[in-house]
Amino acid sequence: MKKLDLKQFIVGIIVLLLVIAVYQKLFPNQVGFLPSLGPIDAGPACEVPLLISDQDQNNNKIPDALDLVNGARQEVEQGTRYDASFYAEGYPPEGKGACTDVIWRAFKTAGYDFKAMLDEDIRNNPEAYGATGKKPDPQIDFRRVKNQQIFFKLYGQELTVEVVERDVKNLKQWQPGDIVIFAPPYEHIGIISDQRLKSGVPLVIHNGGPRASEANVLQNWPSPIAGHYRYAR
Repeated sequence: MKKLDLKQFIVGIIVLLLVIAVYQKLFPNQVGFLPSLGPIDAGPACEVPLLISDQDQNNNKIPDALDLVNGARQEVEQGTRYDASFYAEGYPPEGKGACTDVIWRAFKTAGYDFKAMLDEDIRNNPEAYGATGKKPDPQIDFRRVKNQQIFFKLYGQELTVEVVERDVKNLKQWQPGDIVIFAPPYEHIGIISDQRLKSGVPLVIHNGGPRASEANVLQNWPSPIAGHYRYAR
């Protein structure tokens, strides 16, 4: 009888793993195992005005904010697989990356060398970066959420961390290209999209695994919002 129970247990585990594999195949951009359906909003779309700077670092006649969105979205379009591994050369290979890699790649599209900017700031302001400032490692520092948050807190406009559905006054503070950071235990970072739900809540372009995605992360991420910034040079 014990042998039969063990066999049934093993078969059950195998079936469960197969179900999970099939689910991830069908829903590659879902962060968790079960989809978050949320309330169905049958009302009219909440219209939120676009309020972005005309700053254009790379002079391509596209505002930086939208370049950031476009650069981040490339991660989604190419299906970048989540990979937080350490790479001796610093940069992970194309097609692989973590949430922080969405950020520097988006800034690259806008004409900024984010790694160089952050490395320089760590050298110039070591006290601001705590343990990183005492022992910097350019191969990985620019890929850490905490370091990116410190940088944006120093050089970005700090905005609301509250998200209120269908409240235009609140939602117009959430604009494309903004940076959003989530607190531990599920520390995370992403870029606000130019696409919104009918409720007016913007989507977030991020990589929380298994691949980069554009989703309703502001309301569905399991950790609270810890920071919301708008970078302006």
